[in-house]
This record gives sequence, C-alpha cells and structure tokens, in this order.
Amino acid sequence: MAPTPASIRWCTVAFVLSLSILIQPSFSIYCDEEDCYDLLGVSQSANSSEIKKAYYKLSLKHHPDKNPDPESKKLFVKIANAYEILKDEATREQYDYAIAHPEEVFYNTARYYHAYYGHKTDPRAVLVGLLLVLSAFQYLNQWTRYNQAVDMVKKTPAYKNRLRALELERNGGTTKKKKSHKQIDKNTDEELSKELELDIKGADKPSIWELLGVRVILLPYTIGKVQLSFPVQLFD
Repeated sequence: MAPTPASIRWCTVAFVLSLSILIQPSFSIYCDEEDCYDLLGVSQSANSSEIKKAYYKLSLKHHPDKNPDPESKKLFVKIANAYEILKDEATREQYDYAIAHPEEVFYNTARYYHAYYGHKTDPRAVLVGLLLVLSAFQYLNQWTRYNQAVDMVKKTPAYKNRLRALELERNGGTTKKKKSHKQIDKNTDEELSKELELDIKGADKPSIWELLGVRVILLPYTIGKVQLSFPVQLFD
C-alpha cells in the first residue's frame, strides 16, 4: 500500500525533530547548554592558575556545606564539572575544539566519551573480562553439543543393545519377563548409561582445561614445558 500524504508529512516532522536533537552544539555534552568558561567567570584565554583561583572562589560561595540553598547546590555541581573539564589540558583542548567546530557533532561526542570513559578502564581488566565471557560461552557451547550428541547416541539401536547387554550381565544373564527389549526401567537406564563410556567424536565431554581463559593462564607454563622438551646442545 502506498504511503498517504499525511503519513509522509508526519515522517518528515519526526525526522526533522530527530535531526534537531542530534545536531545541537556539540560542546553541550561538556557543560550541558552552558559555557564552561562562563560558569567559572573566566575568559577562554585564562591560564590554569586563573581557572583554579576562580573555581576555589566559587566553590566557597556555593558549596552545600556553606550554602544550603538547593539552587546553589545545583550551581556548585555545574561549577565543579566545568572545573574538571578546564583544569586538564587535554579535555580543555577538546572543549575548545568543540566550541570552534560545533558542526562536527559526532566527532566531538566520540572524543568526549573517549576522554571521560575510555581511559578509566584498565585494558587488563577488559582483557580478563573478555576471556571470562568467551570461556563461559565456550563451556556452555561444549556442554550443549555434548548433551545433544549423547541424546542422539542413546536413540540408536547399537546403544540400546549395549545397554541391554550390560543389564543382562549385571543380572547374571537373566531379565524380568515383563520387560521387553524397549521397556527397560528408566532408573536402570540412567544407572547403566553412566557405566557406559560414550566416545563421541567431535563432541567430547567439556573440560575446564580446554577453556580459552585457562589456556591463556597456563600459556607461560606450556611454553616452558615445550622448551624443556627440546635437547640442549652445547657448543664449544
């Protein structure tokens, strides 16, 4: 069905509104809609000493311990945020660039989040977390494959014959007459199936020693073991 003029009009309005939200001054992500320099009462050319002095002066005036006014508390939060941005040369440089290039919305936003969140995460912690997640998925996947393979094997006539033979062996070559070849007791089936070692190629029983995380942890030991396995040759 072709779109009606009304639906096209509403889609256009929605698109324009979404675009207006995205394409806003990119420096608003730093101090919202306000200017960080104006919040501290300094010019954009102020040095670090002047910025620090202005912040301490305003913090004494608007700190919640000094001024119980709720509006003053909100202003203090904005002042502290502005100071965090301008006291560091890197973030201040990014903020100045965002002011000078407000049209580069996505680039400025990416730099902002990278500066405030990217460097706070220890790469080692990220690596350990990634290994844990991958190992967990690997372990669950191995168990799923193994259980599916076991279920398939248990449905084959060969497995049922082995199970029947093991039952006869345990009962001295006799079995209950009421039980047919297809009517082995469920509990007996579970007990006997545990005694049968299933060698399923391509779906081995999961082992923690095969997990990616464990292998990475044991990598130094493995390398050392491999090096020791080679004969040492002494040259005169």
